[in-house]
Amino acid sequence: MDPRARNTLGGSTSPYLRQHADNPVHWQQWGPEAIEWARERDVPILLSIGYSACHWCHVMAHESFEDDAVASLMNEHFVCIKVDREERPDLDAVYMNATVAMTGQGGWPMTCFLTPDGAPFYCGTYYPPAPRGGMPSFTQLLGAIADTWRDRRSDVDNAAESVATELRRGAGGIPTSDVAVDAALLDAAAAAVVKDEDIPRGGFGGAPKFPPSALLEGLLRTYERSGNAKVLETVKRTASAMARGGIYDQLGGGFARYSVDAEWVVPHFEKMLYDNAQLLRVYAHLGRRTGSELAVRVTEETAQFLLRDLRTENGSFASALDADTEGVEGLTYVWTPAQLVDVLGAEDGEWASQLLTVMPEGTFEEGASVLQLLEDPDDWERWGRVRNALFAHRTTRPQPGRDDKVVTAWNGMTITALAEAGAGLGRPEWISAAAECARTVLDLHRVDGRLRRASLGSVVGEPVGILEDYACLATGLLTLFQATGDAEWLEPAEALLERALRHFADAEQPGSWFDTADDAETLVTRPRDPVDGATPSGASCLAEALLTAAAVAEAGTSARYAAAAAASLDRVALLLERAPRSAGHWLAVAEASVRGPIQVAVATNGESGLLDAARRLAPGGAVVVGGEPDSSPLLADRPLVGGDAAAYVCRGFVCDRPVSTIDDLAEALSR
Repeated sequence: MDPRARNTLGGSTSPYLRQHADNPVHWQQWGPEAIEWARERDVPILLSIGYSACHWCHVMAHESFEDDAVASLMNEHFVCIKVDREERPDLDAVYMNATVAMTGQGGWPMTCFLTPDGAPFYCGTYYPPAPRGGMPSFTQLLGAIADTWRDRRSDVDNAAESVATELRRGAGGIPTSDVAVDAALLDAAAAAVVKDEDIPRGGFGGAPKFPPSALLEGLLRTYERSGNAKVLETVKRTASAMARGGIYDQLGGGFARYSVDAEWVVPHFEKMLYDNAQLLRVYAHLGRRTGSELAVRVTEETAQFLLRDLRTENGSFASALDADTEGVEGLTYVWTPAQLVDVLGAEDGEWASQLLTVMPEGTFEEGASVLQLLEDPDDWERWGRVRNALFAHRTTRPQPGRDDKVVTAWNGMTITALAEAGAGLGRPEWISAAAECARTVLDLHRVDGRLRRASLGSVVGEPVGILEDYACLATGLLTLFQATGDAEWLEPAEALLERALRHFADAEQPGSWFDTADDAETLVTRPRDPVDGATPSGASCLAEALLTAAAVAEAGTSARYAAAAAASLDRVALLLERAPRSAGHWLAVAEASVRGPIQVAVATNGESGLLDAARRLAPGGAVVVGGEPDSSPLLADRPLVGGDAAAYVCRGFVCDRPVSTIDDLAEALSR
């Protein structure tokens, strides 16, 4: 028996892959050894892509991958490769494009059949153990693919070549256009987004409904520039609907991945780090700019969730909490009226049932309900007591599993959110947590100056960093510099940007970026996707980092960064014009650019009042730096005024006179 005929996932740094280490399937990790084995055996590759918090990934595993008979078919006819999409987003992007092209839809688990050269010839998602709803069973599919490979190889080769050609054709950048990135474009983009709002229920579109995190940040920045009340109302309605609905954990804080309905009532219960980092940033921004008590409360509770439930032993942040608990969706989170009474007693239990919309008929399954807080309680002290009691009881229930994989990009987003929220709302402990995370990620994930994608238990994985890893971590470091005034964060941020400029730029299309490095593994096509989705695109994240770095770097370096950011925005203008709902983070970055970007340099004399005010009052996307005169490039030649702290507000290359009072600073920032 070939010694390679075994399951090799036990040594992976991915918790998702480790979940499949006991399958009777001879799972391989993606790599040259597995691909060469397929060539030697002259069999197709069965590529299965998923992630730890994916409900249907677990369902298909239990139904098929744990079944000896199914595994025997898989092992006989295929080289079976399992991939964690969060660890290898490059592979996921390539084969998801193929799946959507072939089937019209995508999702996970993703099931693709490839030639030994990696070209896909048949793709799908979940397959049941028995025929259902027009879908073949998984074993029927395996048999059909094996027969076609054996008896109709030319058809397979032709299909694979056709798909590969289409993938390469679709991997071009956004075409150039004459559209200018200016206030008129951004106002039109925001108006188009607002027009699509689901006004009665908040958010956009129908079920399932996802938090439009990046889009909300972009709209907030549009409001700050334009003063358009309709834009602000859209943000407030969506933020309120999500925060009061079941998608938000009313006891423990933090947001679930999405709502299965259009009213934000029943979530798909997994909690992702990237969602909560982005939403922490949005709610903190909304809270400090509008004074919304709801937004500030949600910010505090979401930060608490991140620090309590996703922070790892070394100070970095884990990827996710699973959707299921012991194979059951919602087991940890849902309640019946009787359960509330059991925990709280009759009087408080009845009060909580009404407050949290826990009715006998239920909103979930078997008469259970997801907690909602549709109205503020009439007694906040009582609610605090009830909430604490319910949360304490919930911790005694079985808990969802945690994906402890530490992803560079998502930790970068978290660093940015914690540092920005901490500076804006006066929470230094959040800034300290962001700094600890940054040091850990830099220490572990930088290998010979290049980033790795992820680690597990302080052991770094093999997959190399992609564009979003460099961009998001650089943005986080630049945010820490602004929040702390500590120049230690500037050098590594600029080093990451230099690597990104060198390895990810498209030399033939200035302003366009690939998601994988020029020396990364060669795939069927080199992935590139400028569209913002559940996470912002790597290109829009890089544009944000470049724009910010241009404000704080030395003159020569600043000019290069500014030019690269401008080229990126020029390239994406067409996307902002034609599909603004798919360009939420681009909108945020473009708003910062159109406003200058705004730079606030506060020369301090040890007194922090003016600097704290600048961090609180500055619009989203502004760069705020404080410290002693000449302590950083932005503070060069900017002295105290009459021995007092002074704030210098600039827009692009034009600066106002220095101001020394908070009222004057507020006026300068409101222009």
